[in-house]
Amino acid sequence: MKISASIYSNKEKDFTELIKELDAHRIDYFHIDCNDEPGVFEDIENIRKVSSTKIDLHLITPTPEKYLDLISKYKIENVTFQYENLKNKIDVSANDGSKFGLAIVSETNINVFDEYKNVFSHILFMSTTPGVSGGKFNRDNFSKIRVFKNNYPDKKIFVDGGVNEELSFIFRNMGVYASVIGSYLFKNDYIGSALLNLKSDNIESHYLAGDFMLGLDETPVLKINEFGFYDVLLSIEKYQHGLTIVENGKGELEGLITNADVRKGLIKNFNDMNNIDVNTIINLNPAYICENNTVTEILNYIKSLNFPILYLPVVDEKKRVTGILKFNNLIKGEL
Repeated sequence: MKISASIYSNKEKDFTELIKELDAHRIDYFHIDCNDEPGVFEDIENIRKVSSTKIDLHLITPTPEKYLDLISKYKIENVTFQYENLKNKIDVSANDGSKFGLAIVSETNINVFDEYKNVFSHILFMSTTPGVSGGKFNRDNFSKIRVFKNNYPDKKIFVDGGVNEELSFIFRNMGVYASVIGSYLFKNDYIGSALLNLKSDNIESHYLAGDFMLGLDETPVLKINEFGFYDVLLSIEKYQHGLTIVENGKGELEGLITNADVRKGLIKNFNDMNNIDVNTIINLNPAYICENNTVTEILNYIKSLNFPILYLPVVDEKKRVTGILKFNNLIKGEL
């Protein structure tokens, strides 16, 4: 996951020295909030004199068109418009040197992205008040991130607001492309230490599996003794998770069938595929976690297993299936 450093969150260090220090730590973006203030571009000009790091500009204004010439002049790599402040749909067709996106607050429906999906490359989820540093993350954004990723799989996701080392891990897991970091990055005595923490899995837990798991509406589940081999294939294909969960008819976790289990079943029954017994390909002792497990407990559990984990069924205190956690984005999110 990329880190976009919110440079105006730092009030202590000299501006130029801050830019150089962040560059020394190979920060991915300089995030700049522009609350309808043209003077911000003077800072951008100064940054261009000492750094080649990409600019991540967040425009909070009802009239963004008056900044388009400045955006072109300074070749701003990333520009995001705050949706709630826009009076009219913005036309960026003449600015072909930048990537544009839409920022929305927690209360705004992600469907507003539809009218921009053909020209914008990303969305920025504002989990706190736009342009204000030090806010607390709104948990409603977990589900919004998942839904947006499903609806617009080719668009990048940025998140701004309250991001710390634990949220960084969760976002990496969810496939978030970049996080805007302000207070957390600069309240640390050493910026380098904060950046290391943001990439770490040794973290203090405040969030639970149930906060950011894929819910039942996004999870393939079949009832035992009520499906055949073809149903398994359809379930895996429909949800594209590489598995389907098996429950016992009461909603309780019975087992798991993965792509690997299907492959083994095909090999074993190659000469008689029409009569594959699905009961022979169910893993009746799968690894799983509880929705009340913290991030630290999840990580410790994964580390205790002697086989790699790409997903984990999630259950409640009565072992009823409530969702699934996937971990493949931990790899993809680092690219």
